[in-house]
Amino acid sequence: MSSGALLVAGTTSDAGKSMVVAGLCRLLTRKGIRVAPFKAQNMSNNSAVTVDGGEIGRAQAMQARAAGLAPHTRFNPVLLKPGSDRASQLVVRGRAVGTVRAGDYFSHRSALAAVVAEELAGLRDEFDAVICEGAGSPAEINLRATDLANMGLARAANLPVVVVGDIDRGGLLAHLYGTVAVLEPEDQRLISGFIVNKFRGDPALLAPGLDQLRALTGRPTYGVVPYADGLWLDTEDSVSVLAHRVVGDPQPPRGQRWLRIAAVRLPRISNSTDVEALACEPGVLVRWVTDPVDLADADVVVIPGSKATVADLGWLRERGLADGITAHAASGRAVLGICGGFQMLCRHIDDTVESTTGAVTGLDLLDADIVFAAEKTLCRHESALRGYEIHHGLVARCAEDDWQGVGVRRGMVYGTHWHGLLDNDDLRRRWLTEVGPPGFVVADDVDVAARRDAQLDLMADLLTAHLDIDAVMDLLVDGPPARPTVVTSV
Repeated sequence: MSSGALLVAGTTSDAGKSMVVAGLCRLLTRKGIRVAPFKAQNMSNNSAVTVDGGEIGRAQAMQARAAGLAPHTRFNPVLLKPGSDRASQLVVRGRAVGTVRAGDYFSHRSALAAVVAEELAGLRDEFDAVICEGAGSPAEINLRATDLANMGLARAANLPVVVVGDIDRGGLLAHLYGTVAVLEPEDQRLISGFIVNKFRGDPALLAPGLDQLRALTGRPTYGVVPYADGLWLDTEDSVSVLAHRVVGDPQPPRGQRWLRIAAVRLPRISNSTDVEALACEPGVLVRWVTDPVDLADADVVVIPGSKATVADLGWLRERGLADGITAHAASGRAVLGICGGFQMLCRHIDDTVESTTGAVTGLDLLDADIVFAAEKTLCRHESALRGYEIHHGLVARCAEDDWQGVGVRRGMVYGTHWHGLLDNDDLRRRWLTEVGPPGFVVADDVDVAARRDAQLDLMADLLTAHLDIDAVMDLLVDGPPARPTVVTSV
């Protein structure tokens, strides 16, 4: 018999769906319940390589960790990786199968729905509970006909839906009411209740509003989760990268100097989470930058990955950042390129696959050439150093020195195809010692993996303390409420 499952939807992107799902997975795992995460369809360039050799959204890899599981493609069977405003690479069961444009996605819907249904059914047969994450907002009714991850999934699998909203943004009560009101009655039937996320202040002041929300919608609020500074690792959504200029919560330096890192926020940035390990270090200030002036006081420049390497290289030149990065390197200060950022640092790039541009000139800070292959490299490293690779571009020629067996270097310019490389504590400490300014002291007690687990535990603790867990467990057992109130827009 299939196990219980529920869907955590959100009023907006970055409302907290990913962390609530992760917290529920960790919480249920603590109770001895075998639980799996699931996101039918994700749109993200932050991805991770799975144990079965595919790729999924990084948030689902994080949720799998919360449940004590290795990341697997069945946790995110459909992944869209945007390469432009209107086209995305389509990844099905971990493998890229082509490029789809927004206008023609409808033609793929039936086939993808079958994949989603099969994977969810398999998880429900194997696990005691499956916690599903929605995508964006279920109130995007213009996309309802092609929806696979929100009410389309909930309707197909008869899932109870809990809607999460970020009250820190303001206007949450209207968002929660409106999310229900714009849905058709058969979709509304599955909306079971709400979770208020990132609350600051006196809960007594919010209580009357939640009472009125229940009177208007007939649905309870299962909990009010307080704001917590410690929940910033593994941020999947690009909204967070746009909104938060400083990464994480910088801690005072151990020595006399800060180390200032300028991380370039590329338009089509991928795996932005690579810089988070650096932000865990005391005395390291990591900022997202988009203008050359922001490089002036930086000790290190990091160019992260990109889903559109050639296009983002052009953007660097248009913004004047390319000249700024070259000048930074010429001054003897460090530059690190990761995946697409590494490719931009090379002498030549020949791309007939991603951009179909052909040969272009790179920044020429590394004496190496890149050629794009049709087949994507997907590789997971778990030996002495841990990390993973996701890229079409291959090093065709290189005259530079080896760097730690994971990349190349010329003086203070470093390049690697490995994502997650800086999560390796010893390697990160050695590198920071090399690139740090005089007076900066590298800490010897930062454990990034432990920080990630502590964050998952924190979210589980917050839900345990502030969520009606018994009511959520009832949803897993009993499914959607029998006679929900139908809400009409006013």
